[in-house]
Order: sequence, then C-alpha cells, then structure tokens
Amino acid sequence: MSARRATGGGLIDRSQPIRFTFDGKTYTGYAGDTLASALLANGVTLVGRSFKYHRPRGIFTAGIDEPNALVTVLKDGVREPNIPATGIEIYDGLTAESQNRFPSLEFDLAAVNQLAGPLFSAGFYYKTFMGPVIGPLKGTRFWMFCEHFIRRAAGLGRAGYEKDPVRYEKMNAFCDVLVVGAGPAGLMAATEAAKAGKRVILAEQDPRLGGSANWSGEEIGGKKATEWAEVKAAELTALDNVQILTRTTVWGYYDGNNLAAIERVTDHLPAAPIGVPRHRHWSIRAGTVVLATGALERPLVFPGNDRPGVMLAGAAERYAREFGVLPGEKIAVFTNNDSAYRAAAALKEAGAAIVAIIDVRPEISPAARALAEQAGIAPLTGHAVTDTVGKRLTKVMVQHFDAATGRLSGDPRPIEADCLVVSGGWSPAIHLASQAGGAPVWDGKLQAFLPPEPNQKWVGAGAFTGALTTAEALSTGRDAGLKATGKKASRVKLPEVAAPALDPFPAAVFEIKAKGKAFVDLQHDVTADDVRLAHREGFVSVEHLKRYTTLGMATDQGKTSNVPGLAIMADARGLPIEKVGTTRFRPPFSPISIGSLAAERHWRFKPDRLTPMHDWHVKRRARMMEAGLWHRPMIYGEPGETVEQAYAREAAAVRRSVGICDVSTLGKIAVKGPDAAGFLDHVYTNVFSTLPVGKARYGLMLREDGIAFDDGTTWRLGEHEFLMTTTTANAGKVMQHLEYYLDVVWPQLKVHVTSVTDQWAGAAVAGPNARKVLQACVTGTAVDNETLPHMGIVHGEIAGAPVMICRLSFSGELAYEVYCGAGHGRHVWEALMAAGEPFGITPYGLEALGALRIEKGHVTGAEIDGRTTARDLYLDWMLSKKKPFIGSALMDREGQIDWSRLRLVGVISLDGRPLGGGAHIVEKADGNGLGTSIGHVTASCYSPALQKYIGLALVRGGKARHGTRAFLSDPLRKRFGQVEIVSHHFFDPEGKRLHG
Repeated sequence: MSARRATGGGLIDRSQPIRFTFDGKTYTGYAGDTLASALLANGVTLVGRSFKYHRPRGIFTAGIDEPNALVTVLKDGVREPNIPATGIEIYDGLTAESQNRFPSLEFDLAAVNQLAGPLFSAGFYYKTFMGPVIGPLKGTRFWMFCEHFIRRAAGLGRAGYEKDPVRYEKMNAFCDVLVVGAGPAGLMAATEAAKAGKRVILAEQDPRLGGSANWSGEEIGGKKATEWAEVKAAELTALDNVQILTRTTVWGYYDGNNLAAIERVTDHLPAAPIGVPRHRHWSIRAGTVVLATGALERPLVFPGNDRPGVMLAGAAERYAREFGVLPGEKIAVFTNNDSAYRAAAALKEAGAAIVAIIDVRPEISPAARALAEQAGIAPLTGHAVTDTVGKRLTKVMVQHFDAATGRLSGDPRPIEADCLVVSGGWSPAIHLASQAGGAPVWDGKLQAFLPPEPNQKWVGAGAFTGALTTAEALSTGRDAGLKATGKKASRVKLPEVAAPALDPFPAAVFEIKAKGKAFVDLQHDVTADDVRLAHREGFVSVEHLKRYTTLGMATDQGKTSNVPGLAIMADARGLPIEKVGTTRFRPPFSPISIGSLAAERHWRFKPDRLTPMHDWHVKRRARMMEAGLWHRPMIYGEPGETVEQAYAREAAAVRRSVGICDVSTLGKIAVKGPDAAGFLDHVYTNVFSTLPVGKARYGLMLREDGIAFDDGTTWRLGEHEFLMTTTTANAGKVMQHLEYYLDVVWPQLKVHVTSVTDQWAGAAVAGPNARKVLQACVTGTAVDNETLPHMGIVHGEIAGAPVMICRLSFSGELAYEVYCGAGHGRHVWEALMAAGEPFGITPYGLEALGALRIEKGHVTGAEIDGRTTARDLYLDWMLSKKKPFIGSALMDREGQIDWSRLRLVGVISLDGRPLGGGAHIVEKADGNGLGTSIGHVTASCYSPALQKYIGLALVRGGKARHGTRAFLSDPLRKRFGQVEIVSHHFFDPEGKRLHG
C-alpha cells in the first residue's frame, strides 16, 4: 500500500483486502473503504476532468456532496456514469473508470478549452450560436452547424446501451415517525419516539449509523462516538416497532408527508443474490418527520481552489479517522472558522505534517489555538491563500488579508504542501425542508441559511437546525423525538460529550479576490467572474443566476456552491445575502437510478386483483400478465409454443369455430335514477335516452376539450337503470369522471352511480358456433336471432346460476357476453367450456383478443391516447347533432378538424416481418431507414386470418393515403421496412360474420 495509508486507525477492516480496478489499473483497498478513500490510499489524486475546461480535478469531499470525483462503474456489461466515488463501497472485482477525458486522464486533448476561457464564460451558449454562418454555409444558423460537435462534447460520463440485467423494486411504507439521518441527533430522536411506542423508520444514507460521530474523535457518554452509536443502533434494532434502513437516501419531500427514498440494496456486493433487487424505491407516508440531515461544509473561493490536492477540511478529517487515509503528507489548512482546527489535529495524529494553518480571522478562540498546538504549528491569522501551484498541488501562495475590508496586502509567499484543506463554514442540509415548502431563513452568526418554518408535520434536529456541536445535536434530537410523539421536552440527563468548545461562527468571508480563476461551482466550472458577469448582464435574481451560469444545477444541487455563489452576487449588488435570497431546492436531493423509479411494484405495494376464474386459467397453463389493476391471461400456451404461435392458434380457433375469453375485468358501473337516461345523453356523444329496455348501445365519451376519453357499451336494464361498461384500464377514471359531473356540474340530477366491477364475472363467447354453445347450456330463455338480436339482452340460467347475456362483439364474430354474480363465475365458465367441447371451444387470452380486434379495426386505449378526436378515429358518426354533450363545445376547434391531423389507418408489413408498436411511419427513408415521421404504429400483430403482419396506425392524412406505400422506421429496435397503408377494417369490413 502507499504511504498515504495511515499505519493504524479508521473503521476499515485491514484483515480483508479487496482488489479493484480504476482506469484499467488494479489497486488494493480494505473492507469499509469507499472508492475515493481507496484511491487516496493508493496515492491517486487525479480522478477526473472538469465539465467545460477539462481542468484536472481531484477528490474534494468525502460524501454525497462530491462535485469532482464522478466516475463510471462497469458491472455485468452495463455502464453507469456520473457516480460519486465518495459513495461507492469497494468490493472484489469493482471496475471503474474516469470520465470526460480523451485520450487519457493524464493527457486530455480537450484541456485546450482553458485557452479559450473567455469564450466559455457564463451564458456563452445563449450568445455564441444565435447568429448565421458566413462563408460556404451562409444562411445556416450557427447552432445548426455546431450542434453535432457540441452534443458529442457535452456531458460528463457516457451512458451505455446494454440492457440492465438486475431487478429494481418499489415499496410502500407507513409509520408514525420517520427520522431522516442517523447521526447523534437522529439516533436520539428515534430512541425517544420508539420508547413512546411509535412506529419508527430510521433512514441513513451511509452503511453504518452514527453520522459524523463515527469520525469526530469525540467521546459520548464515556464511550468513543463510534461505540456509542453502535450501542444505540443495537438498542433500536432490538425493538419491534423500529425499522432501520441503512444505505438509504431520502431524496424527496412531497405533500401529505409523503417522502421518497432509495435504498441501495446490493451496490456494495460483487453480485446480487437471487431474487434480491439492486435498488429499492420507498414511498414513505409518515405522521411526523424528524429531519436530522446534518450540515455540509462549504469551500472558500480563491484562485486555484480546484487543483487536485485541495479538499474540504471535514473530508480530510473523515478520511483520516474513518478510513485511516492521509490525503497528503505535507498539509496546509485554510479556514474562516474553528472546525478546521479539529481536522488539523486529527491529521497530525494520523501521521501527516501540518505545514500551515491559514486563517482569515485576526483572532481565534482559545480552543482553536489549543488544537493548533496539538497540530504542532502556530496559525497564520489575518492571512489568506491567494493561489495554488502545480498540476497536482505542490505549494500554496499566502498573503496578508483584512477580513473587514477584503483587501490583500504585502507580497505573496509560497508554502510547500501537497494537500490544502479548506473550510468556509457549514450549511445545514435543508434541502428536504425546502422541498416541503417555505423560504429558508438567513442566520447572520452562522453565515448560513436555516430551515423555514414548517408547513407540513416535520421537526428539525442537530446540525440541520444550526446546532453544530454534538452536545447540541443530542439535546435537539431528544427534543425532536419527544415533539414528534406529542410530548413536552424532557429533563432526562443527556450523555456527556468530551469535545473542545470550538466557536461555530465563521467569519463573513467567502471569497479571496485575487488574480486568477476562482471556482464557485466545481462541477460546472462556474467561476466568481461568471457570477459577476451574470450581475452585469442583468441576471440578478438567484433563480436566473442559477440557470444563466448553471450554478448549483445537475447532481450537485448547490451542496457546496450555493452559499458562496449567493455571497458573491450579494457583494456585486451591494446587498446582504438575506436580501438576495436562495434558490429553491428541488428533488431529488441526490441522483437516483431510473431503474428504481420504473421498478416493478413489490407485492406489498398493492393487492393482486384476480378474476373468479383465475385459478382455472393458471391450471390450464395460462401465462398471466398485469392489465390495469388486474391479472389476466395473456396466452394459454401449449408445450413448445411461442407467444405468437399461441395467440395465432387461439385467434384462428375463434374465427373457425368458437372461443371463450374472461372479460370480468371490464369496468362496470351501475347508473340509476329518474334522470339516468338524460345524464348519459350528457356524458356520451350519442343518444341513450331513446335506447329501449333490454338493449345495449356502443357509446363514446369525450373530455371537455373535445378529445376522445373512453368507449364501451351501456345496457338499459330498466326504465331508470343502466349498466355501463368501460375499458379495463379506464374504469377508475370513468367513475371519477361521472362523479365529478354529478357532484359539481349537474348536482340537481337525480342519478346515483356505483362501481360494480367486482360484483360481476364475465365471459365472452365468440365465433360461428357461439350460439350453439349457449343453446346447449342456457335455460330460462331462448338465444335465437329473434329473441336475442344484435345488442339485445336476455336473462336466464346456466347450470342453475342466474346469468345476463348481451349479444355484442369485440372480435367481429357472432359473440355474446355472459355475466353472472362473481361467486358463480368459475361455475358458469366451466359449464360453458363443457357445452363447447363438441365444437372445440378454445380459451383465448389478451394477445388473441388484441389480434382479433386489430383485424376488425376496433380502437382501444392505444388509439384513444388522450390526443385523438372522434374524427381522427372515424367515429364521427357517433357525434349527435341533436343534443349537447361533454366536449361538444370544443370538438370543432380549428386544430381538431385540420386535415393534417393523425388519423386511423391500417398498415401491412411488406417484408413479412413483425411491426412494433410505437414505430414511426415515414414517407421517404434515407439509407439508414430514417425520415420525416408522418405518424406511428399504435398496435400490431400477426393476423391468422390474413396470414400477414398487420397493425393499426395514426397517420397524417388518414384515408387519403389508403393504397399507398410508406416506410416503417424503428431505430430503437433496429427495424426498418416497407409497409402498405390500407383501411383499418382488415377483415370482414361489411360485418357479415357479426350477424351469424
């Protein structure tokens, strides 16, 4: 190991060496190391290149606030970029690489950008690319010329294209008290809440509890802080009403005390155990939240403050105490507050040489002076660092400094150092409180923004509230825990803390104005001059400053740069910082994986909704899939069949003889009352008040803006009683739609609506022999053509169970929907199957149902997608001219009757290959299969009736394009080919089969 690893100390396990790779070179660390600490221990100080100027950058922090050391991790063939090395726990086989450099980290050609520094000042992209190109490309916008090159150069890490093989998971949780942060304050709050019998969730982003107590070197209650934290953690773990989530970052605070968190379940393991997700996304609803998120150290702004070897003082202390790593051998300290003196003493104790302590203040506290003596050096008070030297730090330049005026005097003198640790004070991590609502409050003593007054049920504790000492953290944590349980503050004696009485108030100095580039935001290469340029150009609002300069954007969210940037703007405006204000912090607090947001929902998140026939389907080899809120059969696969082969067989059986499909999941709403018929006339585009009792009618609903909302059939069961059916996925939305209009728009109507979806089981029997099946098992009514015409309704029995039968079809075949009470569902289904055996009845799933409907050109949610109108879908025959209805006032707006709108057509594959939903349709394709889109495929299948791959599509011009050819362009799936545009009625367009 390098000499940078201290000979002892730290919480790492030196008996467990771990090998890992960075930029192709193999290194060794220990269990408990982060990638950052292990690289430092191996003498690696250059870890990345900056965003704009490609300046060399080193490790700057030790935690989630790291702006420089963003790396790409390669695992299982997947590239994941932009991960802070400070948050990666090393494991055997870890492979990481640096980013934003070419051809190598040591020699980056793009570093030439530094020579064009003025061209890349704040807002350069707004000003540089607006004008026209001169010369051969005259008339072309400069942006159009440069865009290709800029997009190739932009960004930091490069994402991969490989499919992520790991699982992600979502969870819901409910608790009385959620404690965010498990430092001393959080542990005390969780303990008090748990003792009161409350259900407590304690979330901590680090692998172990204790927070800064793990590396503070303090004693709490006569024990080392790490031991005290371990005891508290063991006490909480033993309680049944406490759930501890380590490696869990709470990243968002939303209305109703709903907080979002991500748990990194297996990132620290070489491979995830079978069935265990990589990340688990938590949605936590809490009665009360205790925010004990601590504070983040700020840098000082001075020329050369971004050089590898410069890091925060608190980070250097943590590396020494927690990881047994010396960030340098000759270390200089630069500060405006007392906390850096504790870091100096810790580094000296770990074996480093402290070559200077430079303090901008003319006087320091006795406790700080005592720590300086421990570090073995007298502090240079009233001095400042004005520059740094070396590709990797070799020396710092120091000059006399007047903190009252901000002026430098005398000649700068060099001090040799390979590491400079800096501290500009501490900013409470108020991000979550800001997300919850309210404006942060400036504290002049701490020179920091404190959390706003709560407008949701949260209480603060520890450094989050500005209580920066461990003794204060314990006290505020206890009080917060009691307040969260509704109790008054206790006088129970707190454990004593052995720590020097350091002055927590920093000098109001954030910037040293000297010649050279002084960086405010290291992640985005924002300099102090950029902030002043924004001021000169009128971008003085903090929100405008953020967007014009990119200060505090992306993964950083202003963790280290926010207050220094605001201070420089305040100085430029001649205002105090509190008058300038601060930006609104937005979720996420730190980057989260897209996989966790799109994760499968854990079984505890919601109940499984199963139809009464579910077990029958499973026993018949049905492959189930989620549809809306339900589990439905996708196919009934025979051994060796593919999905396509199975649904083609099932659909062909329906066309040939007879099939049966479970339609219990369709939305079913009972509409009753004297005004029910008139209400339906308002809701539907067509007329329902004229519908005879015992008949059904197909209906279409629009939104108020004239866009199609849902379709389905409604059955008139009595003079004032209707049964409305909706699509499976839209059942809840339609119910809300109806209730809204009855409660708000037409409260005078005497109508009652009730969701009865779960009360009815349903089976669709379809095919040329469908009537014969019913005749074989239905009693109490005839089902011949006269008794049960198309859209007619009859009541009878099947195997002794009462049933209601409506003759309607979604497949285009002679078909019936048989409804019975949910308790009789399987009994009736099995009776129908038995009656259909002589005719070879075949159960069919959603895939076959989809193929049948595509062949007939029936629309579903894929076409009624929130953008289409009735005319787009050629359903304008359903728009009544005799009555107003929801959407009728706006459906004829110019934009909604324009000829160029996307309209429904059919497409046939001309190369014999499948069509993909979402694929673009282009008139002309270039050599790569790309072109100008004229529409897209909404649904596709293999048609057993046509023996071709077909699809429905929304295409500009609609019917006018029938008989023409176009191209399918699907670059994501690398599918290109020619198609023919035809009518969406592929099969039996006259509807002869429908009538048997």
